[in-house]
Amino acid sequence: MTPQDTTDDDENDYHPHGELTLRTLAMPADTNPSGDVFGGWLMGQMDIAGGISAGIRALGRVATVAVDGFVFHKPVNVGDVLCCYTDIRSSGETSITISVEAWVLRRHAPSQKDKVTEGLFTFVALDDAGNKRPLPAPQSSRSENLLRRPTSKRIRR
Repeated sequence: MTPQDTTDDDENDYHPHGELTLRTLAMPADTNPSGDVFGGWLMGQMDIAGGISAGIRALGRVATVAVDGFVFHKPVNVGDVLCCYTDIRSSGETSITISVEAWVLRRHAPSQKDKVTEGLFTFVALDDAGNKRPLPAPQSSRSENLLRRPTSKRIRR
């Protein structure tokens, strides 16, 4: 798929789904000799974001076991701020499936937000020895609160 093939007809493409889990800056070191940001760098950032979300749900160590449905919609440029949003889609006895969307705030137009990539990541919970372990019972309020932006309180003097 080329960036020209992407359409913005679907309302779902206008706003990220899930919680903002990771935000970073695309740097020149993340590019190939032509100056384009590596897709592998972008996938790695999304894997980190998914791992953060999965680790919170698992209350511990996790490992990526699968990545499905990975689609690159638009390029990421040096200087763009990459924002990864995560949404837990399902969890089983030992595994967690998380949708990860990557959006960018464009360097020269910070008010412009573009969805650049999305994928479905599956993680497995691990014990200290690296073996599969059961997931703990869901603690939705704790998991959700760890990813939400803290509410700032104004201090009055």
